[in-house]
Amino acid sequence: MAAEGDENYLTTAEVARRLQVKPETIYAYVSRGLLTSTRARGRRGSLFSATEVERLASRSVDHSGVVERIESQLTLLENDELYYRGHPASRLATTWTVEQVAHLLWTARTPEGPPRNAASAASPASSAMAAFAGSREGVELARRALGVVPEGARLTDGLRVAVAVLGAADALRFDLSVPAVTAAAGRLIGTLVTALPDVTEQPPDPGDDAPSDATLGARLWSKLSAEPPRPEVLDAALILLADHGLAVSTVAARVAASARANLYAVISAGLGALDGQYHGAAPTLAYEFLQRARQDPLKALSDQLRSGEPIPGFGHKIYQQRDPRADVLLGLLGDHPIVGTIAAIAERTPTFPNSDLAIAAVMDAYNFRPDAGDALFALARMIGWTAHALEEYAAPALRFRAMGVYTGQVLSGSPDRT
Repeated sequence: MAAEGDENYLTTAEVARRLQVKPETIYAYVSRGLLTSTRARGRRGSLFSATEVERLASRSVDHSGVVERIESQLTLLENDELYYRGHPASRLATTWTVEQVAHLLWTARTPEGPPRNAASAASPASSAMAAFAGSREGVELARRALGVVPEGARLTDGLRVAVAVLGAADALRFDLSVPAVTAAAGRLIGTLVTALPDVTEQPPDPGDDAPSDATLGARLWSKLSAEPPRPEVLDAALILLADHGLAVSTVAARVAASARANLYAVISAGLGALDGQYHGAAPTLAYEFLQRARQDPLKALSDQLRSGEPIPGFGHKIYQQRDPRADVLLGLLGDHPIVGTIAAIAERTPTFPNSDLAIAAVMDAYNFRPDAGDALFALARMIGWTAHALEEYAAPALRFRAMGVYTGQVLSGSPDRT
């Protein structure tokens, strides 16, 4: 308790003037642990240490609100290019494995071992590759979890259920050390991919699982398509979609990590935000538009323009002239007819294909199941959410607290807020 008249303590009004914020913001700072309030005998209201206030005032934060700026060393979006820890993602997508890129994002270290196009790229001796292996028990548990999802549900619905179940089964899930989190993330993603049913088989035969030393794209292919596999296409997609800065699902994941939620809960938070109609559904909407455009590109474009809605899969809020992710994926499709369909539409619009349309093109080219795009996006983004969680675990806890402004009725007899 502060001594009465102590000059080293400030009142709420004095703190508000010093920080140039409203008194409501001071209360939010207290709830977040940024300031400590004390009481003095014979005085109403709270007092605050002048030293603590000055320390907060010296921080390079915007005191008009209470949400921290999020500093990250993971992803840079600049000049229509995407970088992971300084490496162009478009180059990583065609030269590194998914496992190597995950290792880079999670640890900030360049992984050992040969690149993807080397003869021994799929060697089980690679520690980064082994990180995506799941146990037989985990796979069976995930398959049982997927089995309770109603028939007709999307793959992402099953993923959410399986993540929750696998989390509940991990007794060490609250170990937030870097080695424990990276091991759990690799195990989780590998388990989910293995547990998903093949498109030609219900339920899957455990004996037909792809070998654990295959790339993640090779193991995922049969879950999405019955066509002859082109794992390099899925590997590239998983890399290019792994992270994209502070998208809404990533912010949700970081907020959960700020509360020191375990990795499974962090992934669940990201999946929850991803399920919104303005985020994770974009690949499916682009796929449905592309299906209409296959028969008559001009009519599909005309109908879309007439609806007054944006053209699915075209343009981007961040990229100005091109989406580098789309360039890579469409380039991997070569001269497939669907690429010509996209070019015919692009010629008549001022915008450009984005990654959602590129994923839709991959789905069309290889006859993927209709909900494959959302699931591919979710599995890839788990890599990025894990990287952001690791950054957040190293930051002060509970640092995200938006200032709530009460707009309801104030009744007589309400407690004094000072």
